[in-house]
Amino acid sequence: MIKSPCFASAVFLSLNLLLGCLYDPILAQAQESYPSSFPSQATAQDQLRHLLQQGRDYVDGGYYQEAIAIYQQAAQLDPDNAKIFSGIGYLYAQMGEYQEATKAYQKALALDPNNARFYYALGYSLANSGDNNNAAAAYYYAIQLEPRNIQNYIGLGVVLLRQKNYTGALEAYQRVIALDPQNQQAYEIMGASLVQQQQNEEAMQFIEDALSKFPQSGELKLLLARLYLDKQDFQSGLKYLQDAERLDPRNTIIQLKIATILEQKENYSEALDAYRRVTYSDRNSLEAHLGMMRMSFAQKDYLGTIVEAKDIIDRDGNNAQAYYYLGLAYQGRGRKREAKPAFEKAKTLYQQQNDSEVIQKIDQLIEEL
Repeated sequence: MIKSPCFASAVFLSLNLLLGCLYDPILAQAQESYPSSFPSQATAQDQLRHLLQQGRDYVDGGYYQEAIAIYQQAAQLDPDNAKIFSGIGYLYAQMGEYQEATKAYQKALALDPNNARFYYALGYSLANSGDNNNAAAAYYYAIQLEPRNIQNYIGLGVVLLRQKNYTGALEAYQRVIALDPQNQQAYEIMGASLVQQQQNEEAMQFIEDALSKFPQSGELKLLLARLYLDKQDFQSGLKYLQDAERLDPRNTIIQLKIATILEQKENYSEALDAYRRVTYSDRNSLEAHLGMMRMSFAQKDYLGTIVEAKDIIDRDGNNAQAYYYLGLAYQGRGRKREAKPAFEKAKTLYQQQNDSEVIQKIDQLIEEL
């Protein structure tokens, strides 16, 4: 698995995108006319048409729960209509209720067992429920029925990656690329798969080639940054991270990674700016506030360090690092009487973490006071 959170999104991005490929087959059906031969039939069919139209109106207004209730009434009038059950599954999936969506799609498939779209939607629902084994089986059925539909292979590839079946995932995405050589998503996930397998040289060559096709892919830039950072080439890694940030300026994970590298390189002013940018998007990011506190102290801005440390303590009263830097900042301003209790509190918290190295430093600082 990719260890750094900065790169995790590349592996699982496709399942978050696939919902747009699901469809509600009964929306179109609401416009169909039902031929009738007998008055009683006409009444039932008129009622069904009315329910389907009412359900569509609810869907258009975003009232999915109400639409489901209407479609369930329609299913009672037309219990052999697989599209109605599929439509119910679609709405449950839209609401994030994937177990209910799974049940609905299973009912649809019991009525129409050769419908590839139903299998695809079932696979999507199962995957989001965490049932990757059955999700893979559903995608395999969809592929058998529609072997040229690339979404089936993408869905299969995602769950195979989750199962760490990298060989199977690569085969799935190679099939996607064979069908659609310009499918950016397939290249991104193939690159992630190679990185996960630690095939770093092959991954670097593949991703660099992919970037020549898709120069605006933030996912590929993140993966390449990961590879350069693993090689201790911080300059190149930082470059690709900054490229990715320009493509996705509100991505706080990328910004945190950039700030961390700048801090490691002792570019404290730039690191402070990078940590501060994180708080523009996520003002409650504890990691960003801790970074701002450290960078303020590194630049001997003791007052700024005190302000940040106290803010962190207000958010997290047991943050050992905040008390430690609060003590350092008080000491830096010559406020020894206030520094000592801050150091003592930090020592107590670090003792709970069994961090003997920091405890030793604090003991020395208290002795100096």
